[in-house]
Amino acid sequence: MGKSRLLRIFMIVGAVFMILLIIIYWDDVGASNFYLHTTISGPHPSRPSPHSRSDLEKKADEDKESSFLTDIDAFVNQFLEGTADPTEQVRGEPPPGETNNQSSEKTEEKFVPRREWKIHLTPIGPELKQRQENRKQMIQDLCGNKSLFDFPGKNRTFDDIPNKELDHLIVDDRHGIIYCYVPKVACTNWKRIMIVLSESLLIDSVPYQDPLDVPQELVHNSSLHFTFNKFWKRYGKFSRHLMKIKLKKYTKFLFVRDPFVRLISAYRNKFEQANEDFYKRFAVAMLKRYSNYTNPPASVVDAFAAGIRPSFANFIQYLLDPKTEKDAPFNEHWRQMYRLCHPCQINYDFVGKLETLEEDAEHLLRILRVDNVVEFPQSHRNRTVSSWEQDWFASIPLEARNELYTLYEADFKLFGYSKPDKLFHE
Repeated sequence: MGKSRLLRIFMIVGAVFMILLIIIYWDDVGASNFYLHTTISGPHPSRPSPHSRSDLEKKADEDKESSFLTDIDAFVNQFLEGTADPTEQVRGEPPPGETNNQSSEKTEEKFVPRREWKIHLTPIGPELKQRQENRKQMIQDLCGNKSLFDFPGKNRTFDDIPNKELDHLIVDDRHGIIYCYVPKVACTNWKRIMIVLSESLLIDSVPYQDPLDVPQELVHNSSLHFTFNKFWKRYGKFSRHLMKIKLKKYTKFLFVRDPFVRLISAYRNKFEQANEDFYKRFAVAMLKRYSNYTNPPASVVDAFAAGIRPSFANFIQYLLDPKTEKDAPFNEHWRQMYRLCHPCQINYDFVGKLETLEEDAEHLLRILRVDNVVEFPQSHRNRTVSSWEQDWFASIPLEARNELYTLYEADFKLFGYSKPDKLFHE
């Protein structure tokens, strides 16, 4: 190994240790008891337990320190390994730099049989590559300063985005992936994929291998997904800097959908089905404001039994009512996609669409080099389609349709969806 490479390694390791010492001191996780012989891959075992704290608080601090050190350990390994691809490590095999003897106990405990490797005899088609280039170029053109099209938040920087608005960016450090999920755009299955890849959920001490095996009730559990808005708790004042490093180094993707069709899907899922939470949080307000129900039923069960539910027209009224956004930001199921994923501040590597889901999913998994690890679950074909738009909007006045388009115009233009002209002619 040449002197320059040795010097580079020593400088990186030294810098990381300095960052560790500063953050541990700043975060009050026992800097006064941090010894040089402490390993960088886990918490210090001799850390004193303050008598003034409960066991739960102490465990939370230990978990926090362990997670941070593990993440820094992985980050350092990426530099020390040079250009090594993080997807090359297979579950059940020792991590880079660790001998079989060192990891044999862990390997035996969590060994997962490796899937058969897929062999693609043909390269990714040029039409698929061009499709991606076109989608990304459209976003760049509309986000550029020369574009005449303007919309809220277009010109702000990444640092201007509040932490609470970064809660849809899921990070998988094991494979170097960042996924911005958009509700009603196959996000349930993509979250399943992220759970399998990140190994954030175990069954009998073994990570799930098949996305469809992940229990439906756990897919949207926020504790299973490490999102950008959680960085500040782990990294404090260094969180934005680490976000930018990962945004630059990792592969970033999102999936989008025709904005009006997404609204129809959200209405069908949340208000045509007996959803107690959405009934109390949103449907009751719609019924009171727009359907002359001064005292709607207290529960969704009673409401449905009486045939009472907000209409699609009520839902559109709710979206267009200035009072709605004044009270609280749109719910994620009907919030504009650009407000969830910030495409003008984040340079996405892949933009998928629900309308081309199967092709895009296979293309993306090959790009991520995880198509040997997971397969995208087969989708049901009875999803809401754009051909239904005219029927759904038949009861919506033309003026309201125009207002709604203006509200979602940025999504239409950024992601390459044509204005549905048939809806704007009487």
